[in-house]
Amino acid sequence: MSPILIIFYVLAAITLATAFLTIYSKNPIHSAIYLVLCFFSIAGHYLLFNAQFLAIVHVIVYSGAIMILFLFTIMLMNLNKEDEVHKPRITRLGAITTFILLSTALVLIFMYSKPFVGDYPTTGEDFQSIKKLGTVLLDDKEGFMVPFEFASILLLVAMIGAVLLSKKEKPTK
Repeated sequence: MSPILIIFYVLAAITLATAFLTIYSKNPIHSAIYLVLCFFSIAGHYLLFNAQFLAIVHVIVYSGAIMILFLFTIMLMNLNKEDEVHKPRITRLGAITTFILLSTALVLIFMYSKPFVGDYPTTGEDFQSIKKLGTVLLDDKEGFMVPFEFASILLLVAMIGAVLLSKKEKPTK
């Protein structure tokens, strides 16, 4: 068995396990941490596909920005054990059964699928490198630099607005 296939199976197992723990965990902070681990393992899959830029963007956007927003939301909601809705055991049993069935189906599909045998047409041009993508996105001739900067300013303003909205006001005397 090739080392890449072993790495794929390990990453797939980590992805499935952390996704299951994200759903099954009772503590919302633990669920968020499991989701971050799931995102990192998915970024590992992107690296196996030789999509370095997509892996880095996935880590920055999902594991960084989105998960920080999730954690802020969880902290602002101030979830307590008393407020938590208790689900019956049959619901948990159904979730576990569904997870096991879907995981088994996916494993069987991957085990019995036939890989593509043949040659891909190649032009010799590099379309996946970060250098090429950066040149296309941020080159002065294409004009994507200004919209990129506007998006940065828009995200900064949204972050400042979220902080101001979540800030508790002091009572006036």
